Amino acid sequence: HPHPHPHHHKHPVSPTPTCTHPHPHTNAHTHQARKGAAAYEKSEDPIFVLENNIPLDATYYLEQQLKNPLMSIFEPILGDKAKTLFAGDHTRSIVQVSRANSGLMKFASKQQTCLGCRAVLPPGETTLCAICKPNEAGYFYREVSKLNEMEEKFARLWAQCQRCQGSMLQDVLCTSKDCPIFYMRKKVQKDLSDQDEVVRRFQGQW
Repeated sequence: HPHPHPHHHKHPVSPTPTCTHPHPHTNAHTHQARKGAAAYEKSEDPIFVLENNIPLDATYYLEQQLKNPLMSIFEPILGDKAKTLFAGDHTRSIVQVSRANSGLMKFASKQQTCLGCRAVLPPGETTLCAICKPNEAGYFYREVSKLNEMEEKFARLWAQCQRCQGSMLQDVLCTSKDCPIFYMRKKVQKDLSDQDEVVRRFQGQW
């Protein structure tokens, strides 16, 4: 009997397509997640976390994703001392960003701080305290320089996304949440908006 040609063999095809890419998410300290909650209870959309200034669960990423790789690097060199990288006085101070719309922050009034020394400004002042005021031009130049750097970075990311979609003349319509450039562009866009508000604080004084 003649053997069938190998190219004539048909593999069974699954009638239902399967998704091999998980939905993008990040672990954060959300208002729904209680202390000690499971990872899935802290899962949030990365864009939602970014836009709402929700603090990331730093302990989760340190323990679950960073600790073992770092220990494999430093343990052969430092021995038992490598464990001190994750324990001791230097690990007790953790800065956490508070959500503006959660808990007591809903009832807190935001106070402007000096753009030079970060001291709380007295009523009527929006940029610098009396000590930093003499160097106002220097602080203004610093903040404008930051704004220019962010604008250049956003322009580069925007152009890269335009090249990816095949047109340098159209707005970027990409919403691919699997692409790291997508999140970089969103992050810089938010930082750019925040920095623009800082610069406008100077303009309100003049």
